[in-house]
Amino acid sequence: MTDPVRKLMPGVPAAAAWLGLAGLLPFAAGALAHWIAPSELIRALTIGYGVAILSFMGGCRWGFAAAGLGQGVQVGPLVLSVLPCLYGWAISIVPGSFPYFGLAVGFAALLAADFQLTQAGGAPAWWPALRLPLTLGAAGSLVVAGLA
Repeated sequence: MTDPVRKLMPGVPAAAAWLGLAGLLPFAAGALAHWIAPSELIRALTIGYGVAILSFMGGCRWGFAAAGLGQGVQVGPLVLSVLPCLYGWAISIVPGSFPYFGLAVGFAALLAADFQLTQAGGAPAWWPALRLPLTLGAAGSLVVAGLA
């Protein structure tokens, strides 16, 4: 039997693919909870998780640079790697639905930057195949939550 994840994310190491997909569960649960039982706790958990994962994605870029990929250990790539964390933190304090949509935009922007990073040799060749479906899942869930 063919692993469905291999079709969804060709070339991606199985552990990264499965763990990445598992990381979408809190996004999906948060979106669903916003429609079923919205509350300030659900809002805080969903936005907080989004900020944590956006920060984690920036940390991946730090790790790529620190490992010497692309431009290597230089100020530029390292500074850019902390921007997702700062961006997520800043928009998390905005009231209303803006943080959901702002985080979705942040994930999309980081995806575009990660495609460029990979083309420049700064990330593994399989990185975009992992990032695309995960970004669609995370950003889509955040938009659904924001619309609730």
